Amino acid sequence: MVKKGDLVKILAGKDKNKTGKIESVLTKESKVVVTGLNMVKKHLKPNKYRTQAGIIDRAMPLDISNVMLVCPSCNRPSKVSTKKVDLNIIRICKKCNEQIDHSEKK
Repeated sequence: MVKKGDLVKILAGKDKNKTGKIESVLTKESKVVVTGLNMVKKHLKPNKYRTQAGIIDRAMPLDISNVMLVCPSCNRPSKVSTKKVDLNIIRICKKCNEQIDHSEKK
């Protein structure tokens, strides 16, 4: 269970064992985009909006199963459990049992 802005560690792929912040979460495809990781070169042609052609670097989505949340209190990658407190659902680190943050009311 990861959210935008979380610090994650990459478990598989060419950027294995690197960490980065989540830029966006694609829930329907079960993918995440991590800032600065899984970069590819994209060749762009000029069109009426973009007069300059060229090659740009772009972060591509990773499968959500290939990332693991890094706990802010113990600074280690860990699994996450959830707990309902009043009307809030909170995320809890499985290694240190510390609260990660609050999520929206459900």
